[in-house]
Amino acid sequence: MQAPRGPGLLLAAALAACQPSPQPPAPAAYDPLAAATAAAQGRIGNVEAGVPPQCYTRTGGESNPCWVCHTTANGANRADDWELQRRYDFSALGRTNHWHNLFRDRRAGIAAIGDAEILAWIRQDNYAALRQAMARMPDFRGWSPDLDYPRGFDAAGFARDGSGWRAYRYKPFPGTFWPTNGATDTAMIRLPLAFRSDAAGRPSEGVYRVNLAIVEAAVAVPDRVADAALRLPVEALDETSAGLDLDGDGRLSFGVTGLRGLPAHYAGGAAGIAVQRYSYPPGTEFLHPVHYVDPDAPELRAARLKELRYSRKETAVDAQSVRLHYEEEAREREVGGRAHYAGNAFTGQSNVFGWQLQGYIEDAQGRLRLQTREEQLYCMGCHTGIGVTVDQSFSLPRKLPGAEGWGLQRVAGQRDTPQAGGRKGEYRQYLRRTGGGDEFRANAEMLSRFFRDGRLDEKRVDAALASERGLLELVAPSRERALALGKAYLTVVREQSYALGRDALLAPPVNVHQQIEDQETALKASGRVYKDGRIWLEPAKTQ
Repeated sequence: MQAPRGPGLLLAAALAACQPSPQPPAPAAYDPLAAATAAAQGRIGNVEAGVPPQCYTRTGGESNPCWVCHTTANGANRADDWELQRRYDFSALGRTNHWHNLFRDRRAGIAAIGDAEILAWIRQDNYAALRQAMARMPDFRGWSPDLDYPRGFDAAGFARDGSGWRAYRYKPFPGTFWPTNGATDTAMIRLPLAFRSDAAGRPSEGVYRVNLAIVEAAVAVPDRVADAALRLPVEALDETSAGLDLDGDGRLSFGVTGLRGLPAHYAGGAAGIAVQRYSYPPGTEFLHPVHYVDPDAPELRAARLKELRYSRKETAVDAQSVRLHYEEEAREREVGGRAHYAGNAFTGQSNVFGWQLQGYIEDAQGRLRLQTREEQLYCMGCHTGIGVTVDQSFSLPRKLPGAEGWGLQRVAGQRDTPQAGGRKGEYRQYLRRTGGGDEFRANAEMLSRFFRDGRLDEKRVDAALASERGLLELVAPSRERALALGKAYLTVVREQSYALGRDALLAPPVNVHQQIEDQETALKASGRVYKDGRIWLEPAKTQ
C-alpha cells in the first residue's frame, strides 16, 4: 500500500522536481574483460544462440532466402543441408525464437537521437583504445588485437605495421551483410610465420605472396574443377623465391600471373606442409572488423566498429574426420539435438572442424569489450557445419581474383558475378528468390527501389548495376536509412541486450516467427526449394 503524502511531502517533491536531473555516473575504468568476467558464472539464456535470427524467417511459401546457406554437398562440405529450406528442423528449445530484439519497436528511440549525435558517434574510432587496453593484459589467454588498424594497409593489402595481416577484397555474402541492412566490413588473413619465410627462415614477402595464392587456389576454385585442371589468375608472383613452377611452363620466372594446377605443398619455410583442397593450413587466422555505415565515407565504412571478430584454424582435420563430423552432426539433427562447442569467453569457442572463434563488441559507452560466451555462440552456427561454406569460411572463397583482390575491401565497381554453375547474377537471383533485400523482407527501402507489386523490377536492377558504383549502388542505403539504422543499433548498445539479438530493425518485422508451430516452411509445396547455392563465383559474362 502506498504511504499517505501530506502537504510537506508534496512541497518537497515539487522542489525536487525543479532541480537539475542528476548526471549519469562517470564510466568505470576501461576493462575490456569486465563484462565477460561478470557473466562467466551466470547461466546461458539461449543455448541455441548458434541458430541465427534469419532462420526464423516466415517464408509464406514464396520467399526463400535460405538457399544461399543451405545446399547440397559440395567440395569437402558434406553437410548436404538443403532440406533446411523446407523444414524448420530445430531442437525443441530452438523452436522458440529467443531473438526478442527483433520484435522491439525502436522508433521512439530512433527519433530521440539526432543526426549530429549519431554521426559524431560513428566517426569516433574505438579500436585503438581496445588495442592499448589489451596490451596491458599479457596474461590474457585469448586473442588480443595485434594489428595497428588505424595505420592502414599498403596498395597490395599488407598491413603497414609488419604484423603479417593482409586485407583482401571479396563479394559480400548476400543479404544481412549488405550495407543497406546496417553494417559494412573488411577482412584480413594471416598465415603462420613459416608461410611468410623462405627455406632459411628469413622473412620473405615473395614467399608469402606465393603461399597466399596457393591457399586461395585451395579454397576459391569451384569443385567442378579437378586439382590438375585448376586455373587461377594471381598477382605477379616470383617463382624463384618460392622454388615452385606455378604456371607449369617448366621454368622458374618472375612476374607469373597465372597458377596452373594445385601445388602439392606450400613454399619456403612451409615447404613440408601438404596442400589440402578446400582446407586452410593450421595456424591460418582471419580478422573481420564489422563497421557502422557512414553515408559520407568511402565505401560507407565508418570509423567506429560494431564488432571485431577473430578466428584461427587451431588444428588440422583430415578429410576422413571431416566426413565423420558431418555425419555426426546430421544424426544429431535428426534426433532433435543441438550443437556443442568447447571453450569459454576467454579462450574463445572451438568447433569440431579445428576452428577457434572469439569476438569483441561495444560496451554501453561504445568501447570494445570481450564478448561473453553466450554472445560468442552467436557466430558459431554459421561457422560450424552449414552447407555452403568452405572449411567454415565465407569471404576468402569469394575473393576477387588476381591483384585486384588484394587491398582494403571495396564493393564499388564490382560486378554481379553469378554463383559457380549459375548464369544469372547472384544478387539479382537473391532478390528474386527472396522477394526483398533482406531475409525478413523488412527493408522497406529495397522493396520500394527494386520491387513493383511484389515482383523484382529488372530494369531498376539493371540501372543500378550499370552505374559507376556497380554493386554498391544496388546494396547501399540512402543517407536517411543509414543514419536511422545506426540510431537503432545504438539503442541496443546502450541496453547491452546483444543476447536478445543484434539485428536492430527500423520497425518490428512481420515475416518472422516468434514460435515454430509447423516445421514445414511451405517452400517444397510451392516448388521453391533450390539446390544450386554455392559460395564460389563465376567470372560474370552477364549481369
